[in-house]
Amino acid sequence: MFLHRCAVALLLTSLCCTSNTTSADDSLKAQAKSALKQAASFYHNKVALRGGYVYYYSPDLTRRLGEGVASDTQIWVQPPGTPTVGLAYLTAYRATADRFYLDAATQAAEALVYGQLQSGAWTNSIDFDPRSGKAARYRNGRGGGSRARNFSTLDDGISQSAIRLLVQVDQAHGFKHKKIHDAAEVALKALLEAQFPNGGFPQGWDETPAPRPQPVKANFPNYDWRTEGRIKNYWDMFTLNDGLAGTVADTLRDAYRVYKDEKYKDAVEQLGDFLILAQLPAPQPIWSQQYNYDMQPIWARRFEPSAVTGGESQDVMETLMAIYRLTGNKKYLAPIPSALAHLKQSRLSDGRLARYYELLSNKPLYMFRRGKSYTLTYDDSQLPKHYGWKIDSRLDEIEREFQRLKREGTKPAPTTNTDQLEAGVRETLKSLNSDRWISTFSGEPLAGQPKFRPGDKYISSGVFSRNVELLSRYLSTP
Repeated sequence: MFLHRCAVALLLTSLCCTSNTTSADDSLKAQAKSALKQAASFYHNKVALRGGYVYYYSPDLTRRLGEGVASDTQIWVQPPGTPTVGLAYLTAYRATADRFYLDAATQAAEALVYGQLQSGAWTNSIDFDPRSGKAARYRNGRGGGSRARNFSTLDDGISQSAIRLLVQVDQAHGFKHKKIHDAAEVALKALLEAQFPNGGFPQGWDETPAPRPQPVKANFPNYDWRTEGRIKNYWDMFTLNDGLAGTVADTLRDAYRVYKDEKYKDAVEQLGDFLILAQLPAPQPIWSQQYNYDMQPIWARRFEPSAVTGGESQDVMETLMAIYRLTGNKKYLAPIPSALAHLKQSRLSDGRLARYYELLSNKPLYMFRRGKSYTLTYDDSQLPKHYGWKIDSRLDEIEREFQRLKREGTKPAPTTNTDQLEAGVRETLKSLNSDRWISTFSGEPLAGQPKFRPGDKYISSGVFSRNVELLSRYLSTP
């Protein structure tokens, strides 16, 4: 009898705890759903310009900033602009099935369709006023005329993010939104045509056909790279700058997943083959930011020397693992152990990586700036502030994922810890100021390098998008 009463008590206690936990979960989800709609309604109804966005806004919305001050007719394509916000809306739509979010994402995609270049993809911004002098040569014929800019760029994930939004919105509409569907097809065709025979990509393209050099293994230049071998049109050559490998691979994987066309998977594999070719030999088995057609590291801008890199090399390893997860081909994992070992030995005293390491010597390489002139130096005491000379190390995370893939093959990685996710949601809800997230500038580097002073308040498309993604991910959990 006593055991029976204990069992009943335990059962009631369990049911009570379960009920309380369920009630708490439901309450937090209700708060998250309400906050998501409030913030998204403000951003869509009050902030958007014809469905598009810039990077930053003053709290009263009278000032708009992208790469510099944006006019009243400009939106930004470069992340964290229009595609970033549009993709966040799509995540909210998948989490809630609320048509409002799909409509907001669709309008962002339509804004991108307006600014698609005749060369097939995008430049960093779109201007809806053809007389502004800032409008490029758009496919719709309402751009800046025959002499206007028509350079489709992969720099900073610009065209990649736009294509990903169009492809995903196209899928959400069942491929029945003709303008978006056609624009996605044009952009993907242009992207595939830009890929070199060795699988690499240039920084961008216009109407001029690019040379078609054949595959060569990466090697060190046999000339004085400090003074020789600089190439004016470096953007026509093989580039990995600013995470290009990862963003292009993500774009092609999206296209393969949505359209089920093997040509996109083939292009991802060709990119992986290029990354294998682009790994330099010992004593620096990592990657460069930019290569000539002989696969030697070259200069890009005057503060981007011929060197091996910490940031791009981490992106390449992450991309190779992503390609392995897609294909199951272990050759894409083969370059990682030597690169990991080298970068671990190259960490700076604070645990970070230098953006650049000198060829062969592997000394951290920096620049000193006087006016518009840059000088190579090993001294990091007076670094120009407009560029990231040191990179946070992701080597531990990369090594953990590499070891997991060796053990488990292409099995997906574990999902986010629920407790951590809930803690993030609570913090995000707490920081919501009525219907918007307002940031305070504390001197940290920001995209576009806005001329904020410490203490300035601003609204950020990047912060909005991250918070929408977080709340949506939480609402999608069982």
